[in-house]
Amino acid sequence: MDLLQNYQNDGELDQNPNSSPDSSPPRLLPSKSAAPKVDDTMLALTVANQMLSKPIDPVQHVVAFNPTYDQLWAPVLGPAHPYAKDGIAQGMRNHKLGFVEDAAIDSFVFDEQYNTFHKYGYAADPSASAGNNYIGDLDVLEKNNGISVYNIPQHEQKKRKIEKKTEAVEDDDDGMDKEEVENPATDAWLMKNRKSPWAGKKEGLQTELTEEQKKYAEEHARKKEEKAGGEKGELVADKTTFHGKEERDYQGRSWIAPPKDAKASNDHCYIPKRLVHTWSGHTKGVSAIRFFPKHGHLILSAGMDTKVKIWDVFNSGKCMRTYMGHSKAVRDISFCNDGSKFLTAGYDKNIKYWDTETGQVISSFSTGKIPYVVKLNPDDDKQNILLAGMSDKKIVQWDMNTGQITQEYDQHLGAVNTITFVDNNRRFVTSSDDKSLRVWEFGIPVVIKYISEPHMHSMPSISLHPNMNWLAAQSLDNQILIYSTRERFQLNKKKRFAGHIVAGYACQVNFSPDGRFVMSGDGEGKCWFWDWKSCKVFRTLKCHEGVCIGAEWHPLEQSKVATCGWDGLIKYWD
Repeated sequence: MDLLQNYQNDGELDQNPNSSPDSSPPRLLPSKSAAPKVDDTMLALTVANQMLSKPIDPVQHVVAFNPTYDQLWAPVLGPAHPYAKDGIAQGMRNHKLGFVEDAAIDSFVFDEQYNTFHKYGYAADPSASAGNNYIGDLDVLEKNNGISVYNIPQHEQKKRKIEKKTEAVEDDDDGMDKEEVENPATDAWLMKNRKSPWAGKKEGLQTELTEEQKKYAEEHARKKEEKAGGEKGELVADKTTFHGKEERDYQGRSWIAPPKDAKASNDHCYIPKRLVHTWSGHTKGVSAIRFFPKHGHLILSAGMDTKVKIWDVFNSGKCMRTYMGHSKAVRDISFCNDGSKFLTAGYDKNIKYWDTETGQVISSFSTGKIPYVVKLNPDDDKQNILLAGMSDKKIVQWDMNTGQITQEYDQHLGAVNTITFVDNNRRFVTSSDDKSLRVWEFGIPVVIKYISEPHMHSMPSISLHPNMNWLAAQSLDNQILIYSTRERFQLNKKKRFAGHIVAGYACQVNFSPDGRFVMSGDGEGKCWFWDWKSCKVFRTLKCHEGVCIGAEWHPLEQSKVATCGWDGLIKYWD
């Protein structure tokens, strides 16, 4: 019907009287198909599916559709290998995607053939499919048996070396006069007879060492001995000198016996104002001072001049005895509970236990490392237990009766600076260069509390408050921090003592016996006093030229303080 309608419309146009063949060009009728229209959507989808399932030809450079992941990574078409999923044997695989064939000649092979061609006139033909084809002079190839420049026989190499040497000698002789060559004073003779330090073997064996070689060998052996057998520090003969009038008085009492009338008049402490006495005897700085326990009638000082001295406080104010047993500066000192003995730790890696009265060394200890702090267990029944904080990050515990190491507390990450007993001496707190505090159960080498914050600095001096509830820690960011000695060892954020400059110095911090004042030296030679309750600066005293490293409050006399500094002086203030 559609076709009939189209023919009818065309007939109407032809019958139009106004139309003429000249007025408009002839029109062609569009071709018509009598076949019905077919929906080819399914056909297009089928073709697309075939394209998506078909793997991509590796040689084609343009992909006219979006391939899937499986098509991109499908194996190359061809006969599949029986033992490989993607058709390539495992032995042939040299790449994660299969086998990659070398398309270029190796640089070594190229150099070999290039140099061979230029030397002998033949080389392997790179274009030949088989490897035995050569180009160039085939006669020389047969004569040389096909060798290249890189596989010359051994005898040939030796022969060539000899030839080169003879050529060089001939060249030298040609340009030189024979008389000059034979005369050792001329440069020609030197040129001909020169030898490198590595040429030939040494003539004859050296039987005896020279003095210089002997000295070097001895020094080397000593250093090796020190390294290998570093169990002991440097050994020095122990000496002592008594400076007093007599070691015993008319009643037979020892010079270290405390005066019978030495008692605390009241419990209220006062801040000192004036200088009372100066002890000078150390030739270098003084690193630590300690009052005689409970009575304070003597004061012990550790010097950087390797000497330890004990001074009279109550009577003459003179040096009573000097103890000499260290070869380097003395770092720390510590009395036992009754003051009859004391410990010293030196930079010569030795710890020595001295008799205060006679000056004899009772025992000596060393691990081969520098001890930074020494402490005896404060319990009266454990006065034979020695703890030492070492430069190798350990706290070492000795039994002084047997001389054996009974325990090692090894958790710190830096040299150990302080050891402070808390909680009725059942625990102790240590500080270190690793900017942390660690709390230990005595005798058990496991940290029970680890205190380390990002804002913390190293704390080279720690002191216990007289009420045993607080620790004062000298922090190297110029402040004194207070920690509780209760279970949690929390920082008391309300108490902070500042104003002094101690950065870089291990200035001692201390308390007055009644606990009302906090005291510390500083890097500018001053001694600072703060009020415990208000945390305000109470007073500062200019004590020393240089660093005021140590400050101790007298245990009985409430307003007296001793300070020591790197100027070699010990000063007594009232």
